[in-house]
Amino acid sequence: MKRRDLLAGLAAAASGLEGQQPNPDSLYIPTAHRVEDRKFLHDFMEEFSFADLVTASPSIRLTHIPVLLDRTAGPYGTILGHISRNNAQKETFDGKSPAVIVFHGPESYISPTWYAKTEAVPTWNFAVVHASGKLKPITDKTALHNLLANLIHKFEGRYPGSTYDFSKLPDNYVYPMIGGIVGFEMQIEGIEGKCKLGQERSAEDKAGILKHLPTAWREPTMAEFTAAFYERAAK
Repeated sequence: MKRRDLLAGLAAAASGLEGQQPNPDSLYIPTAHRVEDRKFLHDFMEEFSFADLVTASPSIRLTHIPVLLDRTAGPYGTILGHISRNNAQKETFDGKSPAVIVFHGPESYISPTWYAKTEAVPTWNFAVVHASGKLKPITDKTALHNLLANLIHKFEGRYPGSTYDFSKLPDNYVYPMIGGIVGFEMQIEGIEGKCKLGQERSAEDKAGILKHLPTAWREPTMAEFTAAFYERAAK
């Protein structure tokens, strides 16, 4: 799904699209902001697939990783990913410990000056999806190799003209590297969508939001941030 199509659909999805929904319990969601359309949530997870893996046993741990979604595995889909073997979070890959994987979409500060009546307070609009379940380890080396191949295929495919081919790397290079990671799969038991986009406001206010968002302040791009960080490190 193209990102512009997904972004264009956020407001519509937040307006109350219907769909089956398991019992959510990891995120506060006012009724006006709840999104339950399964396809939209899956599209969102695949588009914004650099996610936060959150566990709380024996203590809170959080790892930022790219993940894959298999929509066909389980009632609500299954998420696959991997972390470093040195990461203590691997101990939660026991099929018992609960986890939440958080997918972050667009976000922006909203100025009261954008509303029809400026006697208001500012807010922050955003879109997120939480998927919860229990983590199981992927220990088979062939399965791990396939996971990496699928991850690389997905993200390398976003760069037209790339000639990189993971399958051409020699096994004596790849498999020692695979030994340094631990894979996981999480069958989704609960999926929660929250689109806080001002959709409950008046038509005039929503028009003001749409008018000003294109020129709103934005965070640095990865290219801009990387260049600034390199420059800082060189001083």
